[in-house]
Amino acid sequence: MSDTQQRNEQHSLSMMYGTYADILFVLFPFLVITMQRLWDGNLAEILMRPDLSIAAAILAGLAIGKFVLGLVSNRDLGRFKERIVFFIALTLFVVLGPAIILMLSIVGDSEVPEFVAFVQPVLLIIAISLYTTAISISNILTREEPGNTEAGGAGGLNDTATASASHEPLAIPRRSGSDTV
Repeated sequence: MSDTQQRNEQHSLSMMYGTYADILFVLFPFLVITMQRLWDGNLAEILMRPDLSIAAAILAGLAIGKFVLGLVSNRDLGRFKERIVFFIALTLFVVLGPAIILMLSIVGDSEVPEFVAFVQPVLLIIAISLYTTAISISNILTREEPGNTEAGGAGGLNDTATASASHEPLAIPRRSGSDTV
């Protein structure tokens, strides 16, 4: 295994640990709430409360943020822009919208339908999947790899400069001397 492959594998492993650490930090307060309900003997009510929908909405929001970060960090995406926008729309349509509707419905209604006990865990699983996908896409698009640019160069001095310049997020154009406020 070459040194570059080993570094890429190590980076992927670190990224995976970081991603799941983020997910665990988001889910930790909900674990505490679940343990308190278990202590009180209300284990059956866990799936009928809006907690899982709140966790799914948080993870969906984080996923959308990572998708947008990947979208704005690399200007030379070409046909991949539509795919990232599709994932943003998918996250809004499949997770964030239903999670917010479920939260409001559960809090506002005295009797919660039984299908909520099935839908909320599914939303959470989809939100976790979309978040891990968003992290992967964002890291792939923002990773600097000298010698491996979109132009397909030989890894010379110009390719390294192009790789660093193309990953500058949200570059604001400088004013010329003739511009006045």
